Amino acid sequence: MINDRYHSRSLVLRGIVIAVASLLVLRLFYLQVIDRSKVDKADRNALYRQTIYPSRGLIYDRNGKLLVFNQAVYDVMLTFKEMGQDFDTLGFCNVMSITRQDFESRLSEISDRNRNRGFSKLTPQVFMSLLSKEDVSVLQESLFSFPGVAIRERTVRDYTYQSAAHVLGNVGEVNQNDLDRDPYYARGDYSGRDGIERCYEKILRGEKGVEVLMRDARGRIKGSYHNGELDQQPKSGTDILLTLDIRIQMLVEQLLDGKKGSAVAIEPKTGEILALVSSPAWDPKQLVGRPRSKNYNTLLNDKHKPLLNRAIQAQYPPGSTFKLIQSLVGLQAGVLNEHTMYPCSGKESTPIKCTHHHGSPVDLESAIEQSCNPYYWQAFRDILQAGGNSNRQLHRNYDTWRERVLSFGFGSAFDTDIRNQYKGSIPASKMYDRIYGKSGWKAITIRSLSIGQGEILVTPLQLANEAACIANGGYYVTPHLARLGKAELDSAGVPQNQNEKHYTLVDARHFDVVKRGMARVMTNGTGRHYAVPELNMCGKTGTVQNPHGRDHAIFIGFAPLEDPKIAVAVVVENAGFGATWAAPIATMMMEMYLTDTVARTDLFNRIQSAQLID
Repeated sequence: MINDRYHSRSLVLRGIVIAVASLLVLRLFYLQVIDRSKVDKADRNALYRQTIYPSRGLIYDRNGKLLVFNQAVYDVMLTFKEMGQDFDTLGFCNVMSITRQDFESRLSEISDRNRNRGFSKLTPQVFMSLLSKEDVSVLQESLFSFPGVAIRERTVRDYTYQSAAHVLGNVGEVNQNDLDRDPYYARGDYSGRDGIERCYEKILRGEKGVEVLMRDARGRIKGSYHNGELDQQPKSGTDILLTLDIRIQMLVEQLLDGKKGSAVAIEPKTGEILALVSSPAWDPKQLVGRPRSKNYNTLLNDKHKPLLNRAIQAQYPPGSTFKLIQSLVGLQAGVLNEHTMYPCSGKESTPIKCTHHHGSPVDLESAIEQSCNPYYWQAFRDILQAGGNSNRQLHRNYDTWRERVLSFGFGSAFDTDIRNQYKGSIPASKMYDRIYGKSGWKAITIRSLSIGQGEILVTPLQLANEAACIANGGYYVTPHLARLGKAELDSAGVPQNQNEKHYTLVDARHFDVVKRGMARVMTNGTGRHYAVPELNMCGKTGTVQNPHGRDHAIFIGFAPLEDPKIAVAVVVENAGFGATWAAPIATMMMEMYLTDTVARTDLFNRIQSAQLID
């Protein structure tokens, strides 16, 4: 009986032990597997994960010349919990060459959780960033005197050449939108803000590493956790090889110095951009490090708008360079052939005057060579009136004309790695319907389109693509700035069609006569003074009317005629005649690319030294 009683008690005790143990196991399971919040909180109190920043990918030009690399800079970090009540504020301010007011203002800013959502007294916070080695050298020597202060090394961009700022872009601190959009970033991180740096940010930035450190009971960092077994090493960003030829880029930047304008050069068969220049520009080093903010504001407020990338964002009427497109569309429509002739009465012509007397009548090649305005007005009229004069036929012919013009890459942005392009405009018939009414406009109403004026707007990139398209005899390859494989383009989130051919709606057989006309421009026409004969250059000058001041000078062309290797477009704003300013710059671009030098030093010096803006 007694034994039975003890046996029952033993069973009860065993049950209690098993129940308690089960509860503990279940609780541990819940905390470890189902609800890790308390474990994570304990880990955060005991461990500190310090980010190790990767080296950003390098950027090279098409010939392997290093354009963008990295240099070390330093951040001063403060851990509030470790600083203590007796922190030597005055001594720290003296070492850092700041005022006490600066110190307190910065501390207030850091501890404001509305502005710094990741703030914790236990974790290091960025107090000052992007300091040079010289800036932190004094602090490094006296670091032991300032508990809670640490120095963190990171890298910023540096540049081999004072060139290509618009193309390369820049790197700046992330904003709240970046933090909300991409969990990769944390406060104080940097990312590409423009140009190649932004377009290829996802592969240039690399992958962060982490060093896991251990805290003591008071939250102080005591060293590596478990000899670094949880550490992760950073992975450097991907290097990028651009299509850019830095020699051509630098040459054009020199020639456009003191001028507003832009220039683009393309390798026709590949669509690779050899140069993409906007002027005025700036030294890319100006937007690096601590002076970045001040310099950016200076550029932003400059009346000449250096931050505007004129090569892809400025929009102009194409002027006489558009006559090449009119020629090709007229040939495709059957209105023109190489023997088609129209009369010209020079400056007495109506309703559109010619700029000079050159004989009459003229055929197509002569019209291109002489840039005959009346020829192209009459051709445009016949294109729109083909098949009858009814409004329905006019609309049908205009829409067909416009569709063929658009096929040369006008009126839309190229789907490529060139961000923030403007589209330009080839006006739709609906626009004229709204202005004049469906039956209120005729060919003569919109006659300015015939010579590339009026409502037509194009970008310099589109003009260079026009030249490449003619050079190729009817197609263009999507213009692009980087040579990357499919995997890199996928990772960067960049369109995959950068090697795609786009065929125009004009048959290839029509291009030879236009090319011959462009060759005559450089031998007998407006470009003859700046041609390099042995290079067989082809071109077309343009002088574009500007309601806000002097005319713009434009030139497009390619070389050599037989096997085009380079196509170019140049715009010099408020400069006057295309033959005087744009043509010499364009021909020196072609000369440099095809011969590795510019032999015409007198011409170079004259253009380079000319100052056309304040």
